[in-house]
Amino acid sequence: MTPSTASRTALATSLMRAVHSRSDPAPLLSDTWGDRLVPEPVKAALRQLAIDRASPAKSSSTPDVGQTLDHALRANAAYADVILRSRYTEDALKQAVSRGMTQCVLIGAGFDSFILRRPAWAEGLTIIEVDHPTTQQLKRERMTACGVSVPSSVEFVEADLSLETLEAALARSSFRADSPAFFSWLGVTMYLTREANLNTLQSVSKCSFSGSELVFTYVDEAVFDSSHTPDEGFHKLKTEVSKAGEAFLSGFTPRSLNELLLKSGLLLLEDLDGNEAAARYDAEGKNAFCSASAAHIAHARTIGSLTGT
Repeated sequence: MTPSTASRTALATSLMRAVHSRSDPAPLLSDTWGDRLVPEPVKAALRQLAIDRASPAKSSSTPDVGQTLDHALRANAAYADVILRSRYTEDALKQAVSRGMTQCVLIGAGFDSFILRRPAWAEGLTIIEVDHPTTQQLKRERMTACGVSVPSSVEFVEADLSLETLEAALARSSFRADSPAFFSWLGVTMYLTREANLNTLQSVSKCSFSGSELVFTYVDEAVFDSSHTPDEGFHKLKTEVSKAGEAFLSGFTPRSLNELLLKSGLLLLEDLDGNEAAARYDAEGKNAFCSASAAHIAHARTIGSLTGT
């Protein structure tokens, strides 16, 4: 498996969490695994890109290449949202576990490191990671290279959710449909078509026990409207991911999200835009988070389909 075939955004967000954990004044996470899991060729390429963007005249021999990469990752428009969504999701999962939840499904897990830094409160969890084969295979290779042994309570399921439903993917796993589960779906919906997103939402409802929970992120659909004036940082992010071959394809409308979720058998519990999430977790501004209002974190609970679909 070569790094170039895995999700570039998954690799970059892993590094962002590491930078935040070891560099920001008031870390919301303790996750430096990205420094180890992300292959050296990927980090070298990102360093060179950061140097070239900072000053085309500089070379890869510049002594502050590490600081240059950290600065570039922190300056990325997605940086704050990557950190905030991870903290929000882990807080929600902890609460769910305290209520008796025993299984967790990471949809589009990427290089998420929760299975490697599992806190004491999550020791009883069965964790299933679902992701595209190329990304998941590289992650598993890197875990092996780091000498990591995968516990029996962790399971990997390869699936391309643009071609297969989550329900079908989980049918190949040890997932228990007769017990509530917590689903995490971060940084994925914007890269899928609306149809694929709706299929996944419906799959979560169909395959899980009533009372299961889902935390997912999405972008405000208004940013796809040519007459809409987007946040400058968000526009830059949209352009950069498109150049990386992972273009934004769809979003949701915040004001109609609850109605859409109800049709899929889900009840919206909370929806925070980027500014609201930053205000909650960095109220004093110690980390100087700059989030895009178009970025959203939503928390929902399964209630069963109301449409019969």
